[in-house]
Amino acid sequence: MSEVYRLQGVGKAYEQGEETITVLSGVDLTVLGGDSLAIVGASGSGKSTLLQLMGTLDVPSSGSILFNGADISTLGWKERARIRNRNMGFVFQFHHLLPEFSTRENVAMPGIIGGMARSLALEKADAALSRVGLAHRRHHRVTTLSGGERQRAAIARAILLEPAVVLADEPTGNLDERTGREVNDLLLHLNKDQGVTLVIVTHNAELAQCMHRTLELRSGELYEA
Repeated sequence: MSEVYRLQGVGKAYEQGEETITVLSGVDLTVLGGDSLAIVGASGSGKSTLLQLMGTLDVPSSGSILFNGADISTLGWKERARIRNRNMGFVFQFHHLLPEFSTRENVAMPGIIGGMARSLALEKADAALSRVGLAHRRHHRVTTLSGGERQRAAIARAILLEPAVVLADEPTGNLDERTGREVNDLLLHLNKDQGVTLVIVTHNAELAQCMHRTLELRSGELYEA
């Protein structure tokens, strides 16, 4: 399998007044295509920071992040945004759907933002919604969806452009146990049956145990869990 990610000596620090706060220190990580990886750790251990770096939402203070062989840590924000739009899907604890649009329009948004014809983006949105079992709700306003349906719509949005990887930050953290398990099952289905590469930050032990690998962040360093 080809490498999707190779992180080498990645560090992240923030200046707070005269103090330097180190969040990540010397992180090394390789993610292969079709892999599923859970990153666990206590609150404040740097899990979300690491995911943001991998998703080009931030840049490291040190080290390098290779994505599909290219060092994304050296790129400007416009180029990072282009790579993020075309090659990465995101699922967050809070779905970040736009209430003024239908489910279908929300899911189509990455394509529209990326310059795709609206008709094609909506066609792809229909296909993505079918993949997550939500085709019957495509014309509904997202405000009428249940919590689990909203997260399914967010997952459909993440896979709209068939990205190289889906990055998920606490995707079940805002759901009840039953609905969270349904979202778990959907993510696992996308990985096992459709080959979607997953990197998930989670406190959900059940979800983490279902991944191919589980790593733990402790004091800014990454360890086998």
